[in-house]
Amino acid sequence: MTRSGSHDLRHGPWPEVSIDGELDRAEREFLHTNGAGAYAMSTLALKHTRRHHGLLVASLESPIDRWVILSHAETTVTVPGRVFKLSTHQFPGVAPTLGYRNLKTFAQDPLPRWSYRLGKGVLERTLALARGTNAVVLRYRWLGNSAARISLMPLMPMRRVERLAREHGGMKQKVTLRPNAVEVQPVLSIPPIVFSHRGVFMGSPDWWRRFEYTEDLRRYPDFQEDMWTPGTFEMSVEPDGDTYLVAALGALPDGTPEEIMEEARRHLLAQDPGPEASPIQRTLSVAADSFACDASPRPVIVAGYPWLGVSFRDWLIALPGITLARGRLAEAKHSLAEALRWMRGGLLPRELPSAGARRVPSPDATLWLFEAARAVAERCGLEDPFVQRMLFPSLVRAFLRLKSRRIRKGAWVNDAGSMFTEAPEPGTWMDARAAGLPVTPRNGLAIEHQALWFSACKLLSAWARFYGHEQLARGAEASRARVAEAFRARFWCNETDYPFDCTSSEPASADSWADPAIRPNALLALALAPELFESWQADAIIARVKVELLTPHGLRTLAADDRGFIGYYEGDADQRERALHHGSVWPYLLGFWARALRAQNPGDREVEAELVGLIESAVQGGALLGHVAQLADGEEPHRWRACPAQAWSTAMLLEALGGAHGAQ
Repeated sequence: MTRSGSHDLRHGPWPEVSIDGELDRAEREFLHTNGAGAYAMSTLALKHTRRHHGLLVASLESPIDRWVILSHAETTVTVPGRVFKLSTHQFPGVAPTLGYRNLKTFAQDPLPRWSYRLGKGVLERTLALARGTNAVVLRYRWLGNSAARISLMPLMPMRRVERLAREHGGMKQKVTLRPNAVEVQPVLSIPPIVFSHRGVFMGSPDWWRRFEYTEDLRRYPDFQEDMWTPGTFEMSVEPDGDTYLVAALGALPDGTPEEIMEEARRHLLAQDPGPEASPIQRTLSVAADSFACDASPRPVIVAGYPWLGVSFRDWLIALPGITLARGRLAEAKHSLAEALRWMRGGLLPRELPSAGARRVPSPDATLWLFEAARAVAERCGLEDPFVQRMLFPSLVRAFLRLKSRRIRKGAWVNDAGSMFTEAPEPGTWMDARAAGLPVTPRNGLAIEHQALWFSACKLLSAWARFYGHEQLARGAEASRARVAEAFRARFWCNETDYPFDCTSSEPASADSWADPAIRPNALLALALAPELFESWQADAIIARVKVELLTPHGLRTLAADDRGFIGYYEGDADQRERALHHGSVWPYLLGFWARALRAQNPGDREVEAELVGLIESAVQGGALLGHVAQLADGEEPHRWRACPAQAWSTAMLLEALGGAHGAQ
């Protein structure tokens, strides 16, 4: 354990932090998920600093449409002669309440567990989400010499995760009592909340006001919230005994609280590849499970927690690392089959649409489908029925649609055979928008899209030939040759000794242009399609990236000496969007760095040691224990920013390590 209380990778995947009553040690965050989009998340002190924090953030339309149902279980413990209030909150203009002073340790081994020193006794609180169900179990274990009384007051904002609650008269105050159960439905638009308990419930509906979320100060103009409570649960617990509170949306889950917790515990333990694997592989393997919705009717890959949803591009980029690198081929097929179910007219949508939402086609996500398909087929072979009967026909449809000029929105193949990207729909991963306009206009031939299209044509040609479709194979091979010829004629910039990031579609036009900015997209192209580059060009790209883009936490999205460079991801929403791809460091790019570096230096032990060191640096020190953040500042000290747990960051780093040793 480090002196700051951060997780030391030498101790394996399960973090344990010594708090000892120090608030600064308890400001890291934890995350616990249920495999269907629901999660529990907060700081270790349970002092919520984001509107997204809560003990039960339910997924109403699994795995999307998240609602904060149970934010806190306000806890008071009474022992002979003493009363301890364990909650920590931030209210305006005052210091945080003092519940953290009794917090001794936090451990996630594998369930989140808090240990409080209360006089001569210890109270342990353990949290578990029911697998696949919007329900949370809280267990309280009392280690003392005499009985204790525990009072729990649920605080329930009952709102969507991006909104805030304000005191109002619309909460329905009706409470239905059953033996050891309480049902409330304060908001009629969502199912009731059912509590199971081993004590007495005392109804007293009320509002608690002006909770303040300090991290929201960085992102939102509004950062205070009111919360409603239906009343208080009073429970007595004997020495060395347990008591439970279960909160569920709609209906209580099957099984006893003990059984629900044990199922969650066993699932999490199974994600650890064991001591035979390196500590960093173990940590990333456990983290990867958070994004896999294998307990959902829709087995997608969530892009991140707590606010990223289901983006098909993120899903497909992350799929090899989240599933295959952990030896989960069946899960990879299941997830990919779900993605293919959303294909229309040969194109995947940009995001998983909620009920009634408009479906926006994404040529970019469709190009990444070929990379995910390649990774799956490398594991199971082209003879596999899933690959032959479902995956191959889908790729054929995607190829024909992308090659067609019928798209005319997003991207298509131009007369020279290059992949053309067009605004206004986000066409590449650098899709940030500020004041309604693209921050990084790439309305032309994006370099990584040429590599993706080249790779897609090459893959389809090989597969079509294997399956006996010679005409299709020749057509795909011709497309591959055309994009390669156009690429080699257009993309190398002699002035920078580095490829152009984006060029105009027509080279002979008076309006032709090329963007010489030093960005990581050339590295993506090198990793995806090394055949597009000569050996000296590959060496030049790697050398330039190492000097100008590589940092201990990932790759910058723009060289620091570029006049458009923005070193810090901060400010209002538009300022953050401008920084997103103008200098911010993205850890996931280390996956492509590793792929390109290994291809140029096969078997080099020094290169391998360097890569492992970079990956360890990217995993440690983030705001969220055991997880890799979305990005970091481009300037030192490269502070972690944006979404604290992102799928493709975790996936690409795990894939770069070669997968978990001993995965089944």
